[in-house]
Amino acid sequence: MVLSGLIGYLIGAISFARIVSHLVAPSREVPDVTELTLEGSDKMFRLETISASSVSVQHGSKFGFLTYVLDTIKVVIPVLAIRLLFPEMHYFVITAAAAVISHIWPVYYRFKGGRGLSAIYGTMLVIDWIGMFVASIGGMCISLFVLRSVLWAYLSGPLLLIPWLWFRTHSVAFLAFAIIANIAFTIAMLPEIKQWQKIKREDKWDDYTEVVQLSGMGRGIIKMARKVGVLKPKS
Repeated sequence: MVLSGLIGYLIGAISFARIVSHLVAPSREVPDVTELTLEGSDKMFRLETISASSVSVQHGSKFGFLTYVLDTIKVVIPVLAIRLLFPEMHYFVITAAAAVISHIWPVYYRFKGGRGLSAIYGTMLVIDWIGMFVASIGGMCISLFVLRSVLWAYLSGPLLLIPWLWFRTHSVAFLAFAIIANIAFTIAMLPEIKQWQKIKREDKWDDYTEVVQLSGMGRGIIKMARKVGVLKPKS
C-alpha cells in the first residue's frame, strides 16, 4: 500500500511543463510566475503554477496541449499498472491520489507544480473513464446554462466527481479520492481565484476568458459560452 502511493507520487512529480519548456527553449529559464495583461483591463494576472497553461503563454498553445497530454499520460501509466497488478485491491486509488498531489507539489522542484486538472482527469481514465466525461461536460453545462459562469465551468468538473463516484460505486475509497483531489485542486487554484475576485470587485470586470482559454479545455468552454450567450460573441 505504501509502495503504491510512493510510485504514484514519484512519477506524478515529473514536470512535463518544465521538460517541454527546456526542449523548446533550452537557454530560457522556466519562470516560477507567468504574468498576463488582461484584455479590457489594466490589471496583471499572475499564474503561480508551472503547468500546461504557463507553457501555452510562453511557447504557444501547441506546446501547451502537448504538455497537458504528457501530464495526463504520466498518471495513467502508474495507476493502470497498479490496478492490473492488484485487481482485487484499491491500491491504485492510493496511487491516483498520490499522483495528483505530487503533480501539484512535486518533490523534485521545491513543491511547485501545476493546478492538478490534467492529473485528476488522467487518473479518472483508469478509475472510471465515463466519469471523466460526465464531470468535465456536466460541469461545463451546469455552470454555463444554470450558473452562467465561465469560471465555474472550469472549476466544477472535479467537484462533480464526488457525487458521481459515490453514487456509481458506493466505495469509500473512490469517494476519498474525489475529496482529496478536490481539496488539492482548490488549494492550487486559490491564488488565481483570489486574484479574479479582487479584479471583479475593483473593476467590475467579469470576463475571465483570457485566463480560462490558456488551456485546451478552457478554449472549448469559451466557445460554448459564446454560443449560449454567457459571453458576447468575439468581434
